[in-house]
Parts: sequence; structure tokens; C-alpha cells
Amino acid sequence: MTTIDFSKSPDGLVPAVVQDEQTGKVLMVGYMNREAYDKTQAEGVVTFFSRSKGRLWTKGETSNNFLHVRQILIDCDGDTLLIKASPAGPTCHTGADTCFEEVNRGKGQFLNYLQGIIHDRRVNPTEKSYTTSLFNRGVNKIAQKVGEEAVELVIEAKDNNDDLFRGEAADLLFHFLVLLEQKNIDLDEVITILQGRHAGK
Repeated sequence: MTTIDFSKSPDGLVPAVVQDEQTGKVLMVGYMNREAYDKTQAEGVVTFFSRSKGRLWTKGETSNNFLHVRQILIDCDGDTLLIKASPAGPTCHTGADTCFEEVNRGKGQFLNYLQGIIHDRRVNPTEKSYTTSLFNRGVNKIAQKVGEEAVELVIEAKDNNDDLFRGEAADLLFHFLVLLEQKNIDLDEVITILQGRHAGK
């Protein structure tokens, strides 16, 4: 099994190519030293060594557009990293989806961004946050809320008001994501199950 060798570079840095796990688009390229690599593995979000700042830099530390790590691959020479990640928003500091000005956004990607916000509300609770208040109530109350929203969606499905139906669908989806976070289950894990079922049909 190939391991990453930081000693091949005089400055101890290796290039790290970040690729969207779902679309295959290259999001950005940065550099990692051993410390950045270990931090990325430990925390599950991409951290680089910034040559301009001279320090570790976690992508999204100011914008919350984190790159959630799904897989880390090492090339055959052991001197380049390929990181497959799920972006929680635009990757480039310019606001573009990628640092190569490619479009990498379907509206479904917003769910990954929302998932990141929900996670942040759990680990960094704020008093005025509705999401934080849900976590404070515990898993039983969150599950109950999902059930209530599901019932409301069914009721609206019987009527002809599409706007109300869309609103209830959004409520159900949001509270479902909160329940997943409470259970420490990533949305991508659920999507993987759906993909597996689809492949078998």
C-alpha cells in the first residue's frame, strides 16, 4: 500500500487535488504538510498549509464552505494526494463553484451545504438558533417532529395548493437532516443505499 512521503519535497509540502465526490469536478488544488494531512484525517474537513499565510488553513474557516472529506487517495509515487470531498458551498474565494471557474452546482448540492450548517449548530450551539433548540430536546423530540412534518405533508398532498405542499416538503426535509445529524449519519450514507438499490434494478 502506497503511503504519502513528505520528505520528497524540500519544504515538506505535497500537492493535494480536491475533487467533488459526486460530480468528479476538480474543485481546487492546495498543499499539505504532515500536520495538515493529519488534521484533515482527524477532523474530516480539508486543511491545507497556506504558503502565503505560513500556517495551517482549513478551507471554509471563515466562509463555512468546508470541504467534507469522503476519501483520500495517494498516487503511485507517494507524493501527491487526491481528496474526494463533498463541498458545503462554493469552493473558490471568488464565489465560483471551483477554482477553475467550472459550474459544479445542482440545487441538490445545497443539501450538503445545509447539512454542514446543521452540524455546526450542533457542535457550536447558539441561543437563538432554532436548530440548536431541536438538538437540546434530544432524539425523541426530533424524531417526533419528523413524524409531525410527514403527516402535514400527507395532508397537504390531498389538497390542490402546491405552494403549501412545497413548504411542507421543505420542512420535512430539513427536520430529516437534523435527525440524521443527531444520529451521526451522513446524508451521503443514505444516498449510497439508494444508489445501491438503483444499481440492482
